[in-house]
Amino acid sequence: MLTLGIDLGSRKVKLAALRDWQLLWLRDFDTIPFYKRYGGMHEGRLTIDFAALELFSGGEQPSAMVVTGYGRNTINLEGARVIPEIQAHVLGARFQTGCDTFTLIDLGGQDTKVARVEGGILQDFLMNDKCAASSGRYLENMAQVLDISLDELARYADNPVSLDATCGIFGESELIGKIVEGHPLPHLCAGINATLVKRVLPMLRRFPQDMLLVTGGVARNQAFCRMLEQATGARLLVPEHPQHNGAIGCARHAAAGA
Repeated sequence: MLTLGIDLGSRKVKLAALRDWQLLWLRDFDTIPFYKRYGGMHEGRLTIDFAALELFSGGEQPSAMVVTGYGRNTINLEGARVIPEIQAHVLGARFQTGCDTFTLIDLGGQDTKVARVEGGILQDFLMNDKCAASSGRYLENMAQVLDISLDELARYADNPVSLDATCGIFGESELIGKIVEGHPLPHLCAGINATLVKRVLPMLRRFPQDMLLVTGGVARNQAFCRMLEQATGARLLVPEHPQHNGAIGCARHAAAGA
C-alpha cells in the first residue's frame, strides 16, 4: 500500500511517501515555484499536476493522500484529506523516533510550534504564527546580511555577540552595527543563533522539558540545537528527517486510514 503526505509550507513544499508503513522517499520544492509550475485552481480547489512531478513510476497512484501546512486553511487540495499542523508533526515525530512522551518544538519557515505529548496523546500545544522573528526566516535574513550560507551560520555557538532587538527587521539593523564595530564572523553567527534560542525559551516554559524533540528546518542548525540543549538542560533529540516531519506524519495518517 502506497500513501502520500504533503506539507504545504511557507518556504518549502515537502512530500513523503510510505509503502507498507516504510518510508519510501522524500521530496521538497521551493513553495512559489512549486505552485507556479505544478499547481492550479479548479472550482475553488487546488490541483497538483502529479504526472509532471514524476513522483510515481509505472502509473502507480497512492491509495490515500493527506495534506497539512501553512496553506491548509486557505487551500483545499483535490483528492486529499486535510489535518492540522500540530497533529501532522506529532504523528511524524512519533513515527520517526518511536517516542511516546516528549515536548516537541517545530521551527518552520515562518512560525514556531510547541506541543506536549504523553503516552502518545497530545496534551497541550502553543503556536507563534504572528511573528517570524522566532522562525527559520529570521536565520535566512541574518545569513543574507552576513552574505553566508545557512550551513556556515549553523557552525558557531561560542562567544556570541549580544543582539537585543526583539524584531527581526530591527535585528538586521543591529547586526549591521555589530559588523561595523568589527566583531568576528563566528561571534556574530553565534549571537544570531543565541538570539533565536532566547526567543523560543518563553514558549517552552509551560511545558515539561524531560525530552525535547526538535523538528523543522532550524533543527539542522547544530549550533542552535547545542545552545538550546544547554539552556534547557533537556535531553534533545533531532529525528533523521526534521524538515520533512510534517509530511511524514501526513503519510503515516494516510496509511492508518487507507
